[in-house]
Amino acid sequence: MTSSSSPSQDTKRLAHAYPEGLRADALMEEDVAWSHEIDGERDGDQFDRSERAALRRVVGLSTELEDVTEVEYRQLRLERVVLVGVWTTGTAQDADNSLAELAALAETAGALVLDGVIQRRDKPDAATYIGSGKAAELRDIVLETGADTVICDGELSPGQLIQLEDVVKVKVIDRTALILDIFAQHAKSREGKAQVALAQMQYMLPRLRGWGQSLSRQMGGGRGGLATRGPGETKIETDRRRIREKMAKMRREIADMKTGREVKRQERRRNKVPSVAIAGYTNAGKSSLLNRLTGAGVLVENALFATLDPTVRRAETPGGRLYTLADTVGFVRHLPHHLVEAFRSTMEEVGDSDLILHVVDGSHPNPEEQLAAVREVIRDVGATDVPEIVVINKADAADPLVLQRLLRVEKRSIAVSARTGQGIAELLARIDDELPRPAVEVTALVPYTHGKLVARAHAEGEVLSEEHTAEGTLLKVRVHEELASDLAPYTPVSA
Repeated sequence: MTSSSSPSQDTKRLAHAYPEGLRADALMEEDVAWSHEIDGERDGDQFDRSERAALRRVVGLSTELEDVTEVEYRQLRLERVVLVGVWTTGTAQDADNSLAELAALAETAGALVLDGVIQRRDKPDAATYIGSGKAAELRDIVLETGADTVICDGELSPGQLIQLEDVVKVKVIDRTALILDIFAQHAKSREGKAQVALAQMQYMLPRLRGWGQSLSRQMGGGRGGLATRGPGETKIETDRRRIREKMAKMRREIADMKTGREVKRQERRRNKVPSVAIAGYTNAGKSSLLNRLTGAGVLVENALFATLDPTVRRAETPGGRLYTLADTVGFVRHLPHHLVEAFRSTMEEVGDSDLILHVVDGSHPNPEEQLAAVREVIRDVGATDVPEIVVINKADAADPLVLQRLLRVEKRSIAVSARTGQGIAELLARIDDELPRPAVEVTALVPYTHGKLVARAHAEGEVLSEEHTAEGTLLKVRVHEELASDLAPYTPVSA
């Protein structure tokens, strides 16, 4: 652990304005972030936009008690926050980027970021995360700014949360709780809500606290008599048991919902329809790319984790081949393992795909770090064997030198802009080249009375040539083995 008598050597204050390009603007005004005239044709109908705008949080309306120890369970209500980070490795710029991302997360959750502090240490303090001296300085910053919440850029243990809260005298949460709150706000589907609820309960279970009556014991459960044979469960133990029971029930429900999605995937596989998954860092432009390629009308917003529920749309290559395009949940550095586990069934869309479009924000200060964070999660879900195309999005706003560096380092990459349409035609051609092709090439003269076979050839295979003759439709196609056997009786003798 490092020590210093000068606060300026250990602590770096990020005052009300972050450096240009780092300040979070995740909650831009609606007329700035999206307009029907400019973006409507590209993004389609944004049905969730009015609902999302109607649920904006209003600063200053919190009814939370001043003495937070009087309530056992507190709803996460972020209002005026101070950010705290511990810089253990990397450069000062890396530490600034990490805290700027935390600011973007906080603003997405509805908070007003007042100040930020970075503490230089070899490792986080086991007791208060930043050390007792810096915790006292943080208390002064909280009093100076009038903040009601402190957000730590890391996952704190239950003991660290309690002891830091005792020092600063305001609510303290960590990065994991913040991301869980954003997911809870943005989950729309039944499965998404269930996955978020499971992750929240996994996070909350070891962090339950008890005051007063919560630590009192129930009567013992002896057989007969007056039921006073020994102490029973405390209320907090009962609460933990109930949470475990709810978690078990939630896992069963998610498993049942997973079955429905698996049936759909099996149907696509049965029909030999290739699948493409869009994966990438949050706010890299995955939904914008999906809208540009398919006109899906998925909500697009300049915010982290704006869309959580996976969307699958039908698409067609320039050569006429059908495939499915799936938009998946965004990733982030240090994605809480609770979320990775809860959303594993959703992330299986990536593992079961034939091709991954790995979208990265070309205008980000450190896109290589985004690539590494996403690939770590892809490894966790077992999708390392799936071919990958790195799609460098927002090329119109990116630094040309950064684009050149990424294109040089990432051999299978392409620069596009979902906003302007730059590079989209080249991306579609690349998808057509990379998708698995049917294995068998067949030439067949199909009678006009068997038009269903011609339709199947178009839907399930790749038509190389088609000619209408007096005897029927002369096809030259690449198809899978099952369809090849159905076309075999109509193979011309000369072929």
